[in-house]
Formats: sequence, structure tokens, C-alpha cells
Amino acid sequence: MVLERAASASRKTGERLDRVLTKLGLIPETGLAAALSRFLGVDLAQPAGVPPERVLPDLIEADFVRRHRVLPLAIGEGGVVVGVVDPFHREPVDALAYLTRLTVQIQIFTPADFDKAFEALYAVAASETAGGSASAGGEASELDVQRLRDIASEAPVIRLVNQIVASAVEARASDIHIEPQADQVLVRYRIDGLLRTAQALSPDLRAAVTSRIKIMAKLDIAERRMPQDGRIKLAVRGVDIDFRISTIPTSFGERVVMRILDRTRVELDFTRLGFGADHIAALQRLVQQPNGIILVTGPTGSGKTTTLYTALKSLNRTESNILSVEDPIEYQLAGINQVQVQTEIGLDFPQALRSILRQDPDIIMIGEIRDLETARIAIQSSLTGHLVLSTLHTNSAAAAITRLIDIGVENYLLASTVRGVVAQRLVRKLCRHCAGRHEQADYWAAELARTVPAVVNHGPPSIRSARGCAECAGLGFNDRSTIAEILLVDEPLQRLVLRNVSDAEIDAAARAGGMVNMYETGAAKVWRGETTIDEVLRATRMG
Repeated sequence: MVLERAASASRKTGERLDRVLTKLGLIPETGLAAALSRFLGVDLAQPAGVPPERVLPDLIEADFVRRHRVLPLAIGEGGVVVGVVDPFHREPVDALAYLTRLTVQIQIFTPADFDKAFEALYAVAASETAGGSASAGGEASELDVQRLRDIASEAPVIRLVNQIVASAVEARASDIHIEPQADQVLVRYRIDGLLRTAQALSPDLRAAVTSRIKIMAKLDIAERRMPQDGRIKLAVRGVDIDFRISTIPTSFGERVVMRILDRTRVELDFTRLGFGADHIAALQRLVQQPNGIILVTGPTGSGKTTTLYTALKSLNRTESNILSVEDPIEYQLAGINQVQVQTEIGLDFPQALRSILRQDPDIIMIGEIRDLETARIAIQSSLTGHLVLSTLHTNSAAAAITRLIDIGVENYLLASTVRGVVAQRLVRKLCRHCAGRHEQADYWAAELARTVPAVVNHGPPSIRSARGCAECAGLGFNDRSTIAEILLVDEPLQRLVLRNVSDAEIDAAARAGGMVNMYETGAAKVWRGETTIDEVLRATRMG
């Protein structure tokens, strides 16, 4: 069925089947390159084989390399080795053979590796070409919407935006920031929680790049005074990826943030997320409760929604009716009925929840408890036999209780409905290829053993620090891991909630009852060499 759909699209558009398959997201570009390599008996071009300098720079111009996607890799007695993206596109290969009077041997580049190699060897020439084409009408385009649309549809601008997006996906970024400034347009990627500058564009490209993204997101390019939100779905390197777009006007033009929602990178498994065995056991006990409220707390970007999705996945059975209300729906979950909040038509969290309760649910997920009305409906749902999962913005597990009391929820209702609270943060994981022994490993081993005695139960210390290598792009870190604390609301804690005590007293009682806090969870990861003490201190704000 899938091949029939692709073949039909190929016939209608006139494009080759392999290109249609990648554009539809049915096969990743890396998989296609490997298949072509095996089928044709041609080697794959490896990043390590890219030369430090251009090959035959006097004969082969950057524009030829960029337009035809052929890149000279080496020259020797046997001829010239050329990396190509499309091995069936023979004309530029034949042209090189004629131009150089040498035998041409091809290797197959994945599009991502070609773009990286081209950027490394020909970046200056490419930026000059793009800048020259798109700068025409830079300031004038602000006055002429049609001209702005034309500029944004020019090939150099389209290629530039595609390259920004593809590079961000390859770098495992969670967000792309496009920030207009007085003398440049700064492009930054958020990688493993921290922003990194990717490139600086000419200020002449400011309107064109912003307009191109707004056109892709079906936003109003004529409206530059008000913030706008939209979505884009693209096949990047043959993989379907959703982007959430937000624009806001600044003094130098519209600032754009693109949230990357790559389903292929989301692993809905508590172990892979970084939860330890004790925490996983506690979570499983919580989600097996027949009713009540389970809260996940933490700041924006701390992985709360992913934890909720993982819990829902574990609960997803044919005999259960699971519904969620989210703003926005970040990932589609098979077998779960997800409702998108749309405040512009009056479908906010309370309205959606009231409707959901008439849908005979067993389990309800609320994207976020933002106000008293939503909190009351969540409590009422739990009291009538439903299991409710939701998120809250607080700094600790204990603070979730006092936060709900602060917004007006009665403490006796919380004592009888809240089953547990998970507070979490994300810390960067050390690159396993280059991390080395910490210079002060002995000091930190003694310090951790003194302040968190339980760490010695994790075996001998392996305290390491970041170095940086090609595998982690010189950052020293690769991916992130969860550190968490889980507050189980048992009878002693229920009595404290009824007494309306402070979150400090709730926290102390929970720790006395065996709760391991976030810092202690992070300390164990430092002890085992999974992250650094600086990461844990940054995430828990204890330093």
C-alpha cells in the first residue's frame, strides 16, 4: 500500500521513486544511500574522507559543486574521487572527467554529509552567492508584501532555510532561534538544554528568512507587529518531523523560535530517560493506582511531558479509555485520544476537561494545571474514580502541594486526591567517547561520600569530566538524562497537608520517609561517571 502510494506520487510528479520515498518520509536518506551503495557496488563517502582543503580549486568552482551536488574528495594516479548525492545524475560527473582529463571514481554521499563537507570547504563562496541573490530588496521588501513573498520564494533563501533546519535536526537540537540584530541575524540551536551559536547571517537576509519560515507555517507575512504561532511538518533527511513556530516582533525585526518535535528521538522508556530502579518501581506503583492525581513538576524543558507520555504508554491497554488535553500536542500516541486546546474558539483546558468527562474516560492526562478551575476539575475527576496525570511548574515535589493551596485548592481535597509528585530536571550526559578522569576526582569522591553517603552503594567512584571530540562536536556531552525526586503522599504526609504546613516541612518529612532528592539522584550519576558535578549543581541550583 505504501509503495503503491509512492509509485502513484512518482507517476504524477515525474520524480524518481527513490526521491519520492524520502520526501514522503517512508525511508530515511541514510538508508537510501546505504541501499544505493550496496545495489551499485559503490563505496559510501565517509566524513573522515573529506579533505582539509578543496581539491582542484582552480578548475572546479564552488557554484558547480553546490548546484550539481558533486564534491571532489581526492586526486591520485588513478584519477579523481568525487562524492555525489545522486549516483544516477551522470552529466556533472562526465563534465568533470572532460574538464580534468582524468578518470572519475564516484562515492555516494548522504545529503547530510555532503552539506557538512560543502559547508566546511566552500562556505564563503556559498554565503556570497546566497547573500547576493537574496539581498536585493532587503529593506524595500518590508514595504512590499508581494515582493517579500517573491524574495522568500527564491532558491537561495529556500536552500538557506532548509540548511538551517537540517543542520539543527542533525545536531539533535530541540529549538532553533533566529534572532535579528543591528548588524546580523544570529542563528542559534538549543542542544542538550544550552543555546549554541550556529551561524551569523547578513542583515539583508532578515526579512527573507523570516518570511520564508512564516510562509511554510502558513502565517500572515504582512503582519509584523503581533506575535504569531504556527506549525510545520517536514521530511528532513527522509524522516517526518514536526516544528512548532513562534514569532515575536523586536526592535530589529521579527524573532523566530522553531521547536523541533522529532518523534524518532523520543524514547518512551523510564530506564532510557534516566530513572533509576527505585524510582521506576515507585512510578509503576503510582500509575497502577485506580484513581487519584499524579503530578510531574519542573521548569520548562525539564522533560515533564515526556515522562507523562511514558507513563501513558505503560497504561495503554485495549480495556482502558485514555484521553488527554494538551497545549500543544507534542507527539501523537497510538491508542490515546488527544485533544488540542484552542483558546481562540473557547476550547480551553476547563472546557475540554468538562467535555472529556462525558466521554467515559478511565485515565485523563492534563497537559498543565494553570489555574484554579482546571485544578478543581482534576480533583473532581479523581474523586469520581479517574486516574489523572498532569504537570505543574514548581521547583520541588513538596512545593507542588503548597502551590495548589496557593491558587485556592482546599488542603483536605489535596490530601485525599494527590497520590504522588515527581519533580525532575535534565542533566547533560558525558560523551562516552572522550570523557576523562576528573582532575579533582579524589576530592569530589570524598565530598560526595561525606554529603551523600548512599553513593558508595553504587560501587567504586568513576568521577569524570568533559573533554570534547568529533563524536560530540567538541562539546564533551551527548544527550541528556533525568534526575528526579518522587514524593509519595502516604498517611503521615496527608496529615501534614491537612495542617497546612510549609513545603520545607513536607520535604523534610518525605526525606525522613525515604525520599531521595534530585541532588542526591544527580550525585549518584556523578559517582558513576554519567555526568559532571557542575551539571548537577546547575540543574538543582545548589551551587
